Amino acid sequence: MQDLALSLIQTAIEPDNPEFNLKAYERWLVNAGDSDLVILPEVFTTGFSATARAHAEVEGGRAYQWLAHWAKKLDAVMTGSLVVREGSEYSNRLVWMRPDGSFTHYDKRHLFRMAGEHQRYRMGDQRLVVELNGWRVLPLVCYDLRFPVWCRNQNDYDLALFVANWPAARALHWQRLSQARAIENLSYVAAVNRIGRDEKEQDYRGDSAVYGPAGEVLLDAASEEGRFSCVLSAERLTSYRQSFPAWMDADDFELVRR
Repeated sequence: MQDLALSLIQTAIEPDNPEFNLKAYERWLVNAGDSDLVILPEVFTTGFSATARAHAEVEGGRAYQWLAHWAKKLDAVMTGSLVVREGSEYSNRLVWMRPDGSFTHYDKRHLFRMAGEHQRYRMGDQRLVVELNGWRVLPLVCYDLRFPVWCRNQNDYDLALFVANWPAARALHWQRLSQARAIENLSYVAAVNRIGRDEKEQDYRGDSAVYGPAGEVLLDAASEEGRFSCVLSAERLTSYRQSFPAWMDADDFELVRR
């Protein structure tokens, strides 16, 4: 297990305009060749709009090809979530694209009912843990952050990442919950959010951040636009878990899915 270099892309998203958005991200990717993992926001091609399904991707389509191109070019994993259509069903799907063009995915489990997301998308029912350079990574999406049981480290991950379109009105929740997930799970957390304003005049302030396993702030992007880099220390993670082994006293449980 070696140190892991992250790049967090925090930028505005043009509603329902995949072509524009994909081109805009490239501004921040051209110098990201020092990364092992590049993290984009939730629904990074469309934003969290009620009409995003009209611009849904299909597996292997334009956004998948774009991710594969940049993963190969940067020799890094590219990840973020997309609106994806399969037959007549739609998912808010995080895609984990590797440099060799292979990929896997995680479908958002907790759909934001206050915006009707549960009526537009199929709910995921499987957690995903992926391996990268010896690190075990748990990728999750936005509203999942509020559900600590789903996020619970069962000694199966080292880094949890959250991609989001999290409004400024609840920025305090985003900050506190992201930090809490790191503390309670003795793991790194990378939380990537957007900035700007959406089609409903709702503001997003970013606050993308990286937290260490004791909750220490390693990166805080505030409301700036750009690519933000952070290197995660494998030695720090190992030593902290050894010196403060709270994981040994964690409760066993069985997750019952509705």
